[in-house]
Amino acid sequence: MGEAADIQGTGPSPARRWLRRTITVAVGAPLLAGLLQAPTASPAAAAEDATGSKTVDVSLDTLTPSAPVEGDTVTVSGTVTNRGKKVITEATVDLRVGPMMTSRSEIDQASERTGYRDDSDPPTLDEGPTLKIPRLGPGLSTDFSLSVPVSELGLDESGVYQLGVSLTGQTSDRRYDRVLGIERTFLPYQPEATEKKTQLTYLWPLISSAHVSAETNTDEQQTPVFEDDDLAAELRPGGRLDEMVSLGKDLPVTWVIDPDLLATVDAMANGYRVKDGTTHLPGKNQVVAERWLDSLEKAVQGHKVVALPFADPDLASLAHRGKDVPSSLGHLQSATSLAGTTVETILHVQPSTDFSWPVEGAVDPSIVAVATSASADKVIARSDSVRDDLSYTPTAARPLGSGSTTAVVSDALLSTAFEGDMVRAENSTLAVQEFLSHSLAITLEQPEQQRSIVVAPQRVPTGAQAQSMATALQGLSARRWSQPTDLLAAAAAKPDPNASTTVPSSSRYPKDLRDRELPVQTFRDMKTTRDELDDFKVILTQPERVVPPFGNAINREMSTSWRGQAREAAVYRNDVLKYLQGLTESIQLVPKSDLTLSGRSATIPVTVQNKLLQGVDNLVLRLTSSNKSRLELNGEAYAELPVKISAGHSQSVKFTATANANGQLPMTAQLYTEDGTPYGQPMTFNVKVSEITATVMLVIAGGVLLLVLAGVRMYSQRKRVAARKAEADAEKTDAGTEDDEDGEGGEDGEDGEDGEGDEPEQPSDPTPDTGPESGGPSGPSEKVDR
Repeated sequence: MGEAADIQGTGPSPARRWLRRTITVAVGAPLLAGLLQAPTASPAAAAEDATGSKTVDVSLDTLTPSAPVEGDTVTVSGTVTNRGKKVITEATVDLRVGPMMTSRSEIDQASERTGYRDDSDPPTLDEGPTLKIPRLGPGLSTDFSLSVPVSELGLDESGVYQLGVSLTGQTSDRRYDRVLGIERTFLPYQPEATEKKTQLTYLWPLISSAHVSAETNTDEQQTPVFEDDDLAAELRPGGRLDEMVSLGKDLPVTWVIDPDLLATVDAMANGYRVKDGTTHLPGKNQVVAERWLDSLEKAVQGHKVVALPFADPDLASLAHRGKDVPSSLGHLQSATSLAGTTVETILHVQPSTDFSWPVEGAVDPSIVAVATSASADKVIARSDSVRDDLSYTPTAARPLGSGSTTAVVSDALLSTAFEGDMVRAENSTLAVQEFLSHSLAITLEQPEQQRSIVVAPQRVPTGAQAQSMATALQGLSARRWSQPTDLLAAAAAKPDPNASTTVPSSSRYPKDLRDRELPVQTFRDMKTTRDELDDFKVILTQPERVVPPFGNAINREMSTSWRGQAREAAVYRNDVLKYLQGLTESIQLVPKSDLTLSGRSATIPVTVQNKLLQGVDNLVLRLTSSNKSRLELNGEAYAELPVKISAGHSQSVKFTATANANGQLPMTAQLYTEDGTPYGQPMTFNVKVSEITATVMLVIAGGVLLLVLAGVRMYSQRKRVAARKAEADAEKTDAGTEDDEDGEGGEDGEDGEDGEGDEPEQPSDPTPDTGPESGGPSGPSEKVDR
């Protein structure tokens, strides 16, 4: 596509180019030279090219002002280091300005060059600033600082100029002046404001990785449990997220926030615990979280806030590997619906939830379809994915595909400007100057047409990267060629009719991004956990204590932050499922030993135990007989009874069984939810039935009859004894009367005092003699369980 491709930024990011340049100088050239030259060649010789212009490393650490105007003085400072083995003498450090860049592609090409070239690098400034270095030994460095008024730079008109710092000198083996090292950057020069300023939208992402587990502490407040306490380091003063907030509050940016980050920090602020092996320790960074949230709430006031779906789901992975797993798209819908309420509740601002942001803005038809499936009708893409075959940079917004979706196509070069190591001052300075230069070049492409561009940087900038981004935006604060706007306004801008509206094919999706996608197993595991949660929640009396923590954890399982961390992601998913299964197993059937039924009908008890901290309801216990003809339950092969158990209690559920035959019979007990879904594992036990025959019934009847007859006999005997005793008492009474009359004893003449009376008649035993055959209390009997 020639220049059009270069204009749209299909090449590597500036940060990567500068890193590659450093690697090439320090490693690539020595290695290549070592392969081509004799083995005795020194590393210093290998580090030099044909002209020796890579002998010295020139580090350009500061350039102020970054976008000068008339009357300013430009100051450049840095360090020169002798990488060779020869002493450098008679050296000078000079400035070189020009020529003016005529296109963005020319800026990009100039940034790729490393060594000095006579045909493309300008001469040193006439009467410009010079630093003389009489002697610079091998491996030694010296600092430099050069200042020059803008009026002496030869900047004839508005535009982007190449600015170089070079070291010219001699070595002991080459006694003549030549350029031994050079570093280039760019100087955007726009002394007066343009009539049509480019509208620039800069996204400021607040995104982190997952830290909260699905567990909550066993207290009334349900204190959340964190996997680790690493987030605190990002929230502390000087930490990454602290830098993002402190810098962003004074910048014209659109905040793009993962609601999960807010929910996590809010949980920290309200008290949390941290996993430590098998125990949970109290979290110690509550104050840190409170301070950060307070700072963020103040920072976003007056700014536009975009809420990504909860936990920043990986849309590309979902589209390529997860959408065919049932219910996967439902996770995206729940994550989107949760986003707005979370941000509004914590930050007290109304966010926009209309935007989706695939990884690195790379899209294809399936990603666009998934990204817009949860009510987000705007997709943040990037110009190295949605390419425009134009000689200028078009407005970011345009209809995509059928037209129902709006693509906001961010500029690739500007969006990747601050990737890489921005800790080194040189990398940061070069990235800032290139960013500013590209932004001016965009405006000068069509100065009569106002356009709207969007910058979508890396999702998780480091603190140093954030500082470089802020420096670049501060360089635009004069608003001479650009003016800030927000993402909502950028999406509503009038599209350029020449801009591409074609969704790239799947074959154009970058392989390196596809290789880092979440595997299909991620979405299968999510479905398994969701299914178990759905079965579990219907039996709880307080499902709100369980569903949100696990729902959020499931959303976190498809977070973009898991890319490149396959093992850690699998461990997290496994822990979530394992913890849920532990809770579901807290409602279980108590194992039952085999039992024996004696009698035609009996009661079979089955115990259900609830170890949860809340009650369970809407459960049904089904007891099933393996043979209805031998043992039936309420006339059927099975019976069901409702189950409702308070927290920490057990319930014994009793079933009435009717036996029709003897022998051992397997029984199965199984819990079900009210909709008929099995809950937990079934429990089996055996019931031994003793058959009730006619002979047994006759024996029982005979025993009863004997008991009755024995009772009658006992009654008759006692009645006869009582009669005889009454008769004897009457006779004694009559005899006593006669004695009183005659003064003598009885008929036998026995003396009443000295003699003995007749031995009284012994009464019969009042207890009937019941032998073994009698069936009485002392005889054998059958124990019947009724």
